[in-house]
Amino acid sequence: GEAMYVDDIPAPKDCLYGAFMYSTHPHAHVKSVNFRSSLASEKVITVISAKDIPVGGKNVGSGFRMLGEEALFGDPVSEFAGQNIGIVIAETQKYAYMAAKQAVIDYSTENLEPPILTIEDAIQHNSYFQTPPFLAPRPVGDIDQGMSQADHKILSGEVKLESQYYFYMETQTALAIPDEDNCITVYSSTQLPEIIQNVVADCLGIPYHNVRVITRRVGGGFGGKGMKSTHIACACAVAAFKLRRPVRMYLDRKTDMIMAGGRHPMKAKYSVGFKSDGTLTALHVDLGINAGISPDLSPFIPAATIACLNKYNWGALAFDIKLCKTNVSSKSAVRAPGDVQGSFIAEAIIEHVASALGADTNAVRRKNLHSVESLTKFYGDAAGDAPTYSLIDIFDKLASSPEYRSRAEAVERFNGGSRWKKRGISCVPITYEVALRPTPGKVSILNDGSIAVEVGGVELGQGLYTKVKQMTAFGLRELCPDADGLLDKVRVIQADTLSLIQGSFTGGSTTSESSCEAVRQSCTVLFERLKPIKDSLEAKSGAAAPWSALIAQAKMASVNLSAHAYWKPDPAFVKYINYGAAVSEVEIDVLTGATTIMRSDLVYDCGQSLNPAVDLGQVEGAFVQGVGFFTNEDYATNADGLVVNDGTWTYKIPTVDTIPKQFNVELISSARDKKRVLSSKASGEPPLLLAASVHCAMREAIRAARTDFSVNSPLTFQMDVPATMADVKELCGLDVVERHLQSLSSAAEVPTPVA
Repeated sequence: GEAMYVDDIPAPKDCLYGAFMYSTHPHAHVKSVNFRSSLASEKVITVISAKDIPVGGKNVGSGFRMLGEEALFGDPVSEFAGQNIGIVIAETQKYAYMAAKQAVIDYSTENLEPPILTIEDAIQHNSYFQTPPFLAPRPVGDIDQGMSQADHKILSGEVKLESQYYFYMETQTALAIPDEDNCITVYSSTQLPEIIQNVVADCLGIPYHNVRVITRRVGGGFGGKGMKSTHIACACAVAAFKLRRPVRMYLDRKTDMIMAGGRHPMKAKYSVGFKSDGTLTALHVDLGINAGISPDLSPFIPAATIACLNKYNWGALAFDIKLCKTNVSSKSAVRAPGDVQGSFIAEAIIEHVASALGADTNAVRRKNLHSVESLTKFYGDAAGDAPTYSLIDIFDKLASSPEYRSRAEAVERFNGGSRWKKRGISCVPITYEVALRPTPGKVSILNDGSIAVEVGGVELGQGLYTKVKQMTAFGLRELCPDADGLLDKVRVIQADTLSLIQGSFTGGSTTSESSCEAVRQSCTVLFERLKPIKDSLEAKSGAAAPWSALIAQAKMASVNLSAHAYWKPDPAFVKYINYGAAVSEVEIDVLTGATTIMRSDLVYDCGQSLNPAVDLGQVEGAFVQGVGFFTNEDYATNADGLVVNDGTWTYKIPTVDTIPKQFNVELISSARDKKRVLSSKASGEPPLLLAASVHCAMREAIRAARTDFSVNSPLTFQMDVPATMADVKELCGLDVVERHLQSLSSAAEVPTPVA
């Protein structure tokens, strides 16, 4: 409980508190805002709205370079349900919450077009965002030729994936403190302090150096403390700037869930060609992506989706991707954004192909895993050197093992003897392309020999600071006789946008390793400065120079004991691919649709892990979050696009009951690669994709039930994401009890043969 988060910072003198008032209409003029008479409404000090943005500033709540901006206030028109209309300011957070709930907003839809809420609506009205050419994915091969080579074709497959909420433990929060000379300091729970600095300055109309953003740590991010964190920081900043008093906000869970946006819903229609032996020859995908009201980070989603779809050799690949602009809250990056959808779409297609052929799904998967040559064809330079391609070995280790075969046979025996409970088992491989980004790092040795480290990355609970401390000790180890004790001398200090610039953002799973490399380069500079002094001391004394003596002598010699590096990846090695596979076995209750995960076995290629304990936690956590996405997390909205599953009573995250009863994770150390940071690989997001193995195993169990009860088309059926209890029950057949009783009745009516 000693770790300080933004809301733990003691309230400054004269601090005020804010709460958002949000629209409940998807497209309407906001005519007036009033408050019901109540104790809370009497405590309202003021309401901050678009008119309070300073002259020279602009109504902006978020924005990413070259992609576009989103307004801070819905003014004069609310463009989606959940949009901020104004900020209630009160003396306490409780009164601010209560007053915001007492707000009565008068709307008018006069002279406004009907809202566009779905992918289908957007396509009908040609409402799209453009993906910049440098972000667009590329097709592979000749689709017409591939289709002509096929023995069989599926021309009208479809699969849908819904949204997912971040469900961080700490909701959106910020504290803004006005300072002298038109300056402001913002304490923010964010993954991108630099972007908050820029957006707050743009909103207030002041230079960037007048805005200082400080982030010590974040209580869970998963992408939700990215672009979505800028709105609350801007809201606090506008209020503090106007009132000349500190203002803080901490969203209640319901408001956070309504405004968060979450993962991108998608609808994929596909045509696939394949040989009689299961070899794929061509795939065409029409993909609709619901991006919401503003671009946010959505232009990055198509390339990520196609990259993970490419885990199989499709022969030829073509696609038509529509990034749909709709009147709903902007969708943003959620852990493995686009990647998890692309990987699942690939599995849905593979399972459809296997069903059409009546073939074993794993055999079709294995047949279409990439060779080194086809991997390069689909991924280009990211494919890397042949020894680093570990997916086939990983998949064979799981799916071709005698244990897997015996478990599959046991599942078949169980299903043969059980009518109301069915089991399924499935093995799913993944590829996950990540990109390296330029990142700063700074290492400073103080007079007593203690070490302060700054990095561009933010600690979200992913162990970034732990790895950075280790790398600092590793980088300076040759200067210190007690290398083990060096770790205790290192402190990683908070992100501060005026202390370390160009911090970029924390995301994409590579911030830990790039921060570590920036620190290692800084340590190399310090080593080169201190090594001559160390050699001189040891030559005089004939013994190893103590760390404290070395630093004292360096200070006497006026050596610069601070080093800054801005690490940039090699232009020839900006991306690499992560590999893994998982086997999951589930049991479904045919009568209720309840699913129990009996066992999950994960094998993940972490390269030469910088910290296996940290990476193991990342793999396990990502998988469980993925299980939530594929099974229980239903981020439902009403007809106006307003989130209605806005709390734990209706939105079900994984609990102790939903994680696998037996959970095995193995990290494998694949071939060393000098191009990577100490040969390490990412671990934050890729393992989330492995949770598709649970969904695929559920499909196998449902198949067994449909076969038993003679449901129409028992083998081939559309199974979307999430597959909730209700969905599972419906796919098994809502009339299974009636069918069973009917079969008993029919059996009873058969006359007994006379001897």
